[in-house]
Amino acid sequence: MVVLGRWCLAVVVAGLGFGAACGGGSNPTTPSSPVGTGLTMTVDAGGVLWPKELVVTPGSRVIFVNQSSRARQVSSDPHPDHTDCPEINQVGFLGPGTNRETGNLNIVRTCGVHDHDDPDNANMRARIVVR
Repeated sequence: MVVLGRWCLAVVVAGLGFGAACGGGSNPTTPSSPVGTGLTMTVDAGGVLWPKELVVTPGSRVIFVNQSSRARQVSSDPHPDHTDCPEINQVGFLGPGTNRETGNLNIVRTCGVHDHDDPDNANMRARIVVR
């Protein structure tokens, strides 16, 4: 990620042609986003979900990108109820090489994320902080 003053630009992810702009944050590991723009969480080729924490503003959506060779089932905590942030459950099944978006994260809160099919895998756990 390249930081240009108060604006940042995410590079194209794995040739999928997806990029996202964000503004306001100076720490590229926890960017903030204008309402309605997408931010990205990625399952890399090694099966690790990153960033481990993503800070967004209310109304934002997060795009999950699966660069691994294994399908994932993106779900909100807690397992198996998935009730903390139902907007995350809209991602659901994420096949290899695909991406899907959450619903609008409107409520200020912290949302845990995990792979429903591998809930104890620390590599597939992250948080989205809405503030």
